[in-house]
Amino acid sequence: MASTTYSPMLQDQDRYQKVLKTYWRICTQRQVQSEFFRSTLLDILANIGNGKSQLNIIGVGSGDGKVDVEMLSQLRLKHPGLLLENEVVDPSPRWIHEFREMVADMSDLDPVKFIWNQMTDSEFEEQWRQREIKKKADFIHLIHVLYFVEDAGAAISFFQSLLEKTGKLLIDVVSDKSHYMNLWEMFHNELRPHQKLEVPFINSNYIKKLLDKRGVPYQSYELQCVLDITACFTEGDETGEILLDFLTQMMFFSKTASPDLKQRILRQLRDPQCSVEKDGKSYTALTRK
Repeated sequence: MASTTYSPMLQDQDRYQKVLKTYWRICTQRQVQSEFFRSTLLDILANIGNGKSQLNIIGVGSGDGKVDVEMLSQLRLKHPGLLLENEVVDPSPRWIHEFREMVADMSDLDPVKFIWNQMTDSEFEEQWRQREIKKKADFIHLIHVLYFVEDAGAAISFFQSLLEKTGKLLIDVVSDKSHYMNLWEMFHNELRPHQKLEVPFINSNYIKKLLDKRGVPYQSYELQCVLDITACFTEGDETGEILLDFLTQMMFFSKTASPDLKQRILRQLRDPQCSVEKDGKSYTALTRK
């Protein structure tokens, strides 16, 4: 039997960014997030600016910045006249560059002050502690971040410690009800053979249990996202191969996985536990909370 060569996605930032851009193009996640930002999130953040002249915001794992800009634009409308100071934290120089290029041409983001931190969340924490920074944040968001930290609980605790008393922390992870979880529960030992994890993949149920154990109050919202995975079943289809990288979190999965593992994963993706068929296409639910 042919063996599998394991190459985690983050080992190749160029490939990882290509995978994410393909995913964002095909999945409904960003559209659903935008609707959530324009309605529910604004109500949640309605009171964070009371009595203030400035709002301090920290975006961790900001990527290309489009999600951050959407939230900043909505916050400006909700809190007109307030200065927004936005700390961007991301380890990728390419993402930081794209983000800076985008906001440089957006006059409607005035008055927003950006502070750029090209570093990981752990490096940001170390810098914050070393410099003994006393500033508190009104709003912090961790979107698509906790999958890649060594200790999700410790990361949440640190960012909670940076909040004002009325501050809010937004955490975005895949729901335990997602089709995606069925795939990871079945194959996590083969997809991540060298990692000892408390759960196969960080999900909403894990975060809820962690917060409940600490007695931290929270609100949970479910966003229904779907991903068209039809291309995954066409041999040699570039989009399909990129999506398999995303679903398995393995770089060049189709080329590095053993034929046996690839066949079993494709078979599972067709299973009703992982996808639904509609109008000749296959869709998997990537429900988020």
